[in-house]
Amino acid sequence: MKKVKISDVTLREDAKSGFLSFKEKVSLAKKLDRLGVDIIETAKISNAKTDVLFLHTIAPLLTKSIISCPVDLNEKSIEQATEALKCTKNFRLKLSAPVSSVQMEYLCGKKPDAMIELIGELTKKCAKSCDDVEFSALDATRSEPEFLYSAIKTAIASGAKTVTVCDSAGEMLPSEYEAFIADLYKNIPELSGLTLAAECSDKLDMGCACLVSGVGAGISEIKVSAEGKDQTSLLSVARIFKARGDFFGAYTDLNYTELEHIVSGLGFFKAQDIIDGKAFDAEKGESLVLSAKDDINTVALAVKRLGYDLSEEDIKNVYSEFEKVARKKQVTERELEVIVASAALQTAPTYKLKSYTLNSGNLINASCVMTLLKENEELQEMTVGDGPVDAAFQCIEKIVGRKFELDDFQIQSITEGKEAAGVTVIKLRSNGKLYSGKGISTDIVESSINAYINALNKICFEEAE
Repeated sequence: MKKVKISDVTLREDAKSGFLSFKEKVSLAKKLDRLGVDIIETAKISNAKTDVLFLHTIAPLLTKSIISCPVDLNEKSIEQATEALKCTKNFRLKLSAPVSSVQMEYLCGKKPDAMIELIGELTKKCAKSCDDVEFSALDATRSEPEFLYSAIKTAIASGAKTVTVCDSAGEMLPSEYEAFIADLYKNIPELSGLTLAAECSDKLDMGCACLVSGVGAGISEIKVSAEGKDQTSLLSVARIFKARGDFFGAYTDLNYTELEHIVSGLGFFKAQDIIDGKAFDAEKGESLVLSAKDDINTVALAVKRLGYDLSEEDIKNVYSEFEKVARKKQVTERELEVIVASAALQTAPTYKLKSYTLNSGNLINASCVMTLLKENEELQEMTVGDGPVDAAFQCIEKIVGRKFELDDFQIQSITEGKEAAGVTVIKLRSNGKLYSGKGISTDIVESSINAYINALNKICFEEAE
């Protein structure tokens, strides 16, 4: 019996639609780790603040799973990912490159020789920063065989320990995929002793069958998604291994006892399709994009769709701020969140931040000592958390004497450069109602604390009435 590693790509795929909140992504990572997934593949680092903070948040929470961070085909992306994960015990850098003629020309504008050279250079760069390097051959099943062999050999010679071959089109039959994997082992002796992984699109509902056939031919790692959709379903693959793994001589470390419960508990996946770039349509559930042509009623409907129950006066304030932004550009869902946090339910603060001190490192748990002012009375507490932001939020809750449900957590840059200022939007839920707060600072933790206190003050004001 051979072990087959399970690599989940849900967080990577979510980056294309972006409908999971910060809290939901953290929850997903924790559940996948609890389920026994070997590798959790995240999205590429596109937002230097939010994405790095997410990696720093989940790293200490994972007890079994390895974090795999994809990188772009350039050195800057590799350096950025390495820096973000340098305090993590186990992590993987994943370099993906198109290997079919169509994708090489369409995605990269590279000729075959130039692509081979680039794969070698960047794989070496990854290997200098990380012991666990994966090379993923995109659209491998439609590439020229000799070129694919050359690309894989180059990646292995440059330090890749895992090689993934992708059936990106999802058009292969199981017998074809099994023969494809067998040919790789026959023509690339260097694969012996390394991990050969497979990723199959499920567009024709044959992803699971192809992966199982691939395992029979020598595959020892498979890519799945908890969400399913066009990716091969984690639940379907797990059921096959549980029921027939002994038949084809393979097993996984998945916790089958909790499998159905955990996957069914991932209820934050939305049933509706997310359609990027189209106008807002509440009935169709499309993504939110508003313009200067939209009236106050449309904006009010959009705000309600985001989960807020605002007064008529607050709606007017939000619409006034919306108009200022909409004169210059279209307003997205995240930007509307910032407007709501800035303009709705403005109150005299019950709590004010006086000071905070944080201690954090790769060998210690983060701790926070914070002092808040309430009617000139100093209130101080000390807490320990999974990270600096978690420790700070726990400190606020300990001072206030209440816990709140963190519904969402967003960070956006509003200036450029190393000292860039960022705006943090926090959404808290109290007694079923949603409250948002905004904080601005060049320091992520400070802007997060200010946003949390801003939302807290709105809760205190409204619940005191």
